[in-house]
Amino acid sequence: MKRLILALSALSLVAAPLHAQPLQPDEAAAIDAVVTRVMKETGVPSVEIAVVRDGEVVLDRAWGKPSETIATADPTLPYQIASNSKQFLAALLLMLEDEGKLSLDDPVAKWVPGVTDSDKMTVRQLLSHTSGLQDFWPQDYAFKAMETPVDPVGIVSRWGTKPLDYAPGTRWQYSNTGYVVAGMIAEKAGGAPLWQQLEERIFKPLGIHPYKLDDTNGPGFPQGYHRYALGPARVATPPAPGWLWAAGEISMSAAELAEWDIARINRTLLPASDWDEMERPVRLSDGTTNGYGLGVYSRTLGGRKVIDHGGESVGFLSQNTIWPDDKVAIVVLTNADFSGATSTLTGEIASIVLPKGPAANDNEAPRTEDAYKTVSGLLKGVADPALFTENGRYYFTPQVLKDYRTSLAPLGPLKKVDLVRTPRLRGGFVNRVFLLTFAKGKMTLSTYAEPGEHGRWEQFMISQ
Repeated sequence: MKRLILALSALSLVAAPLHAQPLQPDEAAAIDAVVTRVMKETGVPSVEIAVVRDGEVVLDRAWGKPSETIATADPTLPYQIASNSKQFLAALLLMLEDEGKLSLDDPVAKWVPGVTDSDKMTVRQLLSHTSGLQDFWPQDYAFKAMETPVDPVGIVSRWGTKPLDYAPGTRWQYSNTGYVVAGMIAEKAGGAPLWQQLEERIFKPLGIHPYKLDDTNGPGFPQGYHRYALGPARVATPPAPGWLWAAGEISMSAAELAEWDIARINRTLLPASDWDEMERPVRLSDGTTNGYGLGVYSRTLGGRKVIDHGGESVGFLSQNTIWPDDKVAIVVLTNADFSGATSTLTGEIASIVLPKGPAANDNEAPRTEDAYKTVSGLLKGVADPALFTENGRYYFTPQVLKDYRTSLAPLGPLKKVDLVRTPRLRGGFVNRVFLLTFAKGKMTLSTYAEPGEHGRWEQFMISQ
């Protein structure tokens, strides 16, 4: 669930006026070619995509195999959107605030007093990942405890009573635990189960019919898949019920998520002031921000405002990206928790459907250039020690360097490097994801680096 936030700084385009226009045949063909290619390159079993242009869904399509028992792609099938659910909870809490049932600046202790230092953190800090609560699921896999069903109280009792990772409001660090606490608050303030409130206040007014994620771990629904290194895609075993809940409990189709995006673009369903508050980056006590608001990221990249978030559950990845000023949105859902397919597809489809404009300055250009030079060195079997932290140097053993050089050689020369996900802070490092284009293929580069324009690499991993 923490594969957050793809924002297209690689596109470097300036916003231009958009007039209503359907998807043209050549654009539809180009998207089909991109999806077909990326699925083949990555081994992702199926993809479901919706594209919004000028506030209307102009593409709603699926490709591939949804499960071992559903062989035919169907765009009406609900995929697990995981952490893309967080923005729905944020919207619900804003609605409750509008009705005077709570304040986002209430201390958490008013609602869930058993949480560590809950008198020092606010509901807003839960939604903005600045509460200091330790994340109960930082891993990209299901850990042993997830074999056993859990409820919100169980999660909060185990992780919400630990010492805080930092004082509330002083740092940003993704925390699913914070959203579980926020869900408990929504139930108390709203006087009804969380799912019931989401259905009555959001889903029914939008005319959509999502499912609880746990209810889609069975026959008749898409299955999630793992892949280990470059091995075959294998059916993933879902976690026991209860683990996603308020942190990511929704399954829906790409078109249904697109309807939510249209409401955001048009400022309907919620007052415009609530949408604005959700998208307003929260500032830490030192005045800095990483662009995260309440359940979504908000950035200006490549000359365009971008609102986005990602989602990961066991066997599934999702990416939801909106260009509100252009009235464009792209939803990419996959039943695979491996590869950079969601990021790659969002970026390449955006280059097809967004209005074109002159190039804009890219403040990530220096870091992208650093990545290009570092990859170029690895293609020769060289990792300059000065460019890496102690852990980074530890990772690149002679065997790793040899494997990188020999396995990447058949791809030919490196042509370009594009940033395909918004930089984010995690564990004291800045995480970036790049798309590497070689003469004979594409790869994904996942990096962590020290803060700063040319911070040393803590992680520099290339995969399909």
